[in-house]
Amino acid sequence: MQPPFPSRLSGVIFDMDGTLTKTSELIFACFNHVAEKYLGKTLSPAEIIGLFGPPEEGGLQRMLGRGDVDDALEDLYSFYCNRHSSMASLHPRIDEILTFLDERGIRLAIFTGKGSTTTEITLREFGIARYFDLIISGSDVAQHKPDPEGIRRILAALTLPPSEVLMVGDSLSDLRASRAAGVPIASVLWDSYDREHVLAAGGEYFFEQPDEFLDWLRGQVQ
Repeated sequence: MQPPFPSRLSGVIFDMDGTLTKTSELIFACFNHVAEKYLGKTLSPAEIIGLFGPPEEGGLQRMLGRGDVDDALEDLYSFYCNRHSSMASLHPRIDEILTFLDERGIRLAIFTGKGSTTTEITLREFGIARYFDLIISGSDVAQHKPDPEGIRRILAALTLPPSEVLMVGDSLSDLRASRAAGVPIASVLWDSYDREHVLAAGGEYFFEQPDEFLDWLRGQVQ
């Protein structure tokens, strides 16, 4: 049985990639830019997804097989920044969703596995940082998703009880982190590389399109 929507919604925590932003193409291209330069090959999307968990430097260490990835990381950051405007976008209706929640006094936060540098680039490019009271990136936690450290830090910093908070994310790691933190999750599937695993895990709420999620919020939040 699904837990009920919080009777009092005080906060919403968003994942970033695949949830707020359409950035998968850019991320795959970044890692392949580095793979071509340093390894002389390209990786499949599945191979790149297998590097996810820690922020970009952790993924590069896994990919390159060595500890010193400073030059490769700078190459990745440069590619990410230079190609962002042509290869990334906000998902439709995201501005409306954030405005709707913000206008009702709901505290908003981001918990993303991205590192702080790429997080800041994306927030700046899309001009959405103003909506959020707190942003926790993969660089800010010792334990990465699916560990709930980031969610718990947000709850503590904003003094929000788990029963009054909703997590919004697209991956199985988002779902597992929210469960471990005692927070219900709205699993969004409009850009999820983890779709089948998320559905099989049986989360609380599922949404195929942003407009469906926005309509649902309008029915839940006064």
